[in-house]
Amino acid sequence: MEATIKYVDGLRFVAEGFTGHSVVMDGDPRFGGEDSAPRPAEFVLMGLGGCTGMDVISVLRKKRQEVTGFEIEVQGKRADAHPKKFTDINLHYTVRGKNISEDAVKKAINLSMDRYCSVKATLEGVAKITYSYTVIQE
Repeated sequence: MEATIKYVDGLRFVAEGFTGHSVVMDGDPRFGGEDSAPRPAEFVLMGLGGCTGMDVISVLRKKRQEVTGFEIEVQGKRADAHPKKFTDINLHYTVRGKNISEDAVKKAINLSMDRYCSVKATLEGVAKITYSYTVIQE
């Protein structure tokens, strides 16, 4: 995998991944940014949520769960001192659907966290990662 990050202006950058898709990053106005896009650290949380989300949905599909809605709230706490790395990250999964098995949801999340999610594996040992879930029957 590879990515190219190009400077635009201020603290704005455009990052292009090996797939050819791009995202914009910007900084805090206090430091010369314009607050026109997410900060790089936000992308870490988004990447974690996206990675585990894809895993969980894939596993729930294989388990033939009728998911009608799915959301992950990711909250990160950063150290006060530079480099201000993430020290704690919590994910809360909300799964909506018909006849959703709570056991299937728990197993899907555990598989993602323990085996499949490469972003979680990368952050492991750097930040304490915790998670919880809610199942809403429709």
